[in-house]
This record gives sequence, C-alpha cells and structure tokens, in this order.
Amino acid sequence: MRPTISILGTGGTIASTDGADGATPSKSSEALVTAVPQLADYAALDVREVAQRPSFDMDIPTLEELRRAIRETVEGGADGIVVTHGTDTMEESAYYLDLALDVGVPVVVTGAQRRPDEVSPDGPSNLVTAVRVFTDERIRNTGGVYIAFDEELHAARDATKRHTRKLDTFESPEKGPVAVTTRDEVRCYREPRSYSANLDGSGDLSDIDVRMVKSGAGVGGDQIEAALDTGVDGLVVEGTGLGNTTAAVGDAIEQAISTGVPVVVTSRCYAGSTAPVYGTRGGGRTLANHGAMHGDDLPTHKARLKLLLVLRHVDDPSHTRRYFSRIGR
Repeated sequence: MRPTISILGTGGTIASTDGADGATPSKSSEALVTAVPQLADYAALDVREVAQRPSFDMDIPTLEELRRAIRETVEGGADGIVVTHGTDTMEESAYYLDLALDVGVPVVVTGAQRRPDEVSPDGPSNLVTAVRVFTDERIRNTGGVYIAFDEELHAARDATKRHTRKLDTFESPEKGPVAVTTRDEVRCYREPRSYSANLDGSGDLSDIDVRMVKSGAGVGGDQIEAALDTGVDGLVVEGTGLGNTTAAVGDAIEQAISTGVPVVVTSRCYAGSTAPVYGTRGGGRTLANHGAMHGDDLPTHKARLKLLLVLRHVDDPSHTRRYFSRIGR
C-alpha cells in the first residue's frame, strides 16, 4: 500500500521563475507536483501551500506557521511530509523543525538550485528523491526531519549547504548522508531518526532576541556591547578554531554573562567540534570558566535557533545550560 504524503510548499528557487525585477517564487506547489507524474508511483499525494517566499527572507513566524501546518496534516492522517523550500536557509528551517516538532512521522525538506524555467532544473529529481525515500520502511516508520537533495538524504542537524550553485550542494560534514537513492533501491548508511534534541513546545518567540556575532582578527567587543544595550536575550559568538575569540570579544562575553545573558561559542571551521582548551583572554577554556556554553559541532546559525527554542522552553534561566547541552547525538 502506498503511503499518503502531504507536500507543503513555502516557495524558494524550486517554485521561482525569472522576471524583469529578478527571480521570484511564482509557481504553485500543485503545479510543481503535476509536472512530475512519477511521484504518484511512490505515494498518494496531497498538496498544500503554506507560503510563497524566498528562503533568504525566511522568518520565525513563517517557520511557526509551517510547524503548525505539519502538525495539523499529521493529525489528519498523513504518513509523512515533504516541504518544498529555498536552499539558502533550508538547513536552518529543517533543523528548527527537527528541534520543535515531535510528530512521529518523517518530514523531508527539498528544493532546487535551478529554477523550473532554467536549463536542466533539478527540482523534479529532488522531489522524486524526497517522496521516494518513504518507500523504505525504516525511514517511513521513524520520525525526524531530513533534507533530500541530489539523490541523498541528510539528517537536518548535520546538513549544510556547501556551494552557491552546484547541484550536490548539501552534505553532512564528518557524518555523511543517512541514505542515498540508487536506480533500484533506497540504501541507508546511518540509522534513520532525529539527531536533534526535542524542544517541542508552544509559546511566543517574537519577544526572544538571540543575536549572532563573529570574532576574527582585530574584532572588538562593540557588537556584543551594542546587543546588550538593546536588551538581547542570548548571544551566539562564532569564534575561531576550537571556539576561541579575540581578547576584546572575550571580555565582552564575560560582561554579557555577568548580566545574565547566555552565550554560546561556536567555530567558523567547516567541520569539527569546539572544546575549552586555551587560556588567556578569549581562549575557549577562559570563556567556559566565565560561563559560556560551547556549541559542539553546531554551526553558528543552527546554534542560534537551538538557543532561541531553549529560551522558550525553560522557565528558569539557570536551566539554559542543561537544556542546551542536550546536543541530540
């Protein structure tokens, strides 16, 4: 029996066409699905439009709307969800959903690097991959959020966009894909499941302000000081190497923590985990001694989303560290 899959559209390149003022999302999700009749070979399909926006302008209210739509669709009997989405922030949206949803069925996010009106668009193939993975019983019978792209399936927590234009743009550094699709089968290489902490919950996120700050050669602490002046609720500081910053940024981190603002330190490196090794002002161990949390191998933009949801989840700010440390391996 074919699974029932709901396709929820949010816009992005997969739904965009060119125009006098540039490319914009213009094709309906129904049109995208109709253009790929092979999808019906793998599942019974239901299509719903949630948004029509470029993913570089994705925001938290739209992600919350998408989260509610997924929950409602699953409660209505869907065996799985496919979300069409732009690639610019696809990894952020997928990770946000992985943290904030616990619906018991797979959610697969896909999109395209080339528009439907370009030569050799990749959207149809990616849609087929996204729907086809549900034919594998191991994937179909587990929850979690994934990204399906270029015949690969990646866990939302680990997936990252590595190239601005290449079709095989998504990969999972050090981890690899959960599965790949061949001509004959869906082949799993990792256990299909969520690799994220469960921060499912309700509550208004509009009044929670978490900022991202970068350290680098000669960078001062003024970005952090300015954020503190505006009443920021949390900070994610992208450091270098194992999670180190300049002395000036380190001093500003100490100031932020002393005022009760939680700080997470990440690394600008493409792969690898942070570790509190170095002393001196701005060194990772010094920052940890001040009370900074290390982001493990989460990139800065994902650590921000996790801290945002943690701050919604906890009633007592002192519990922030305990919740954030649930990396979800």
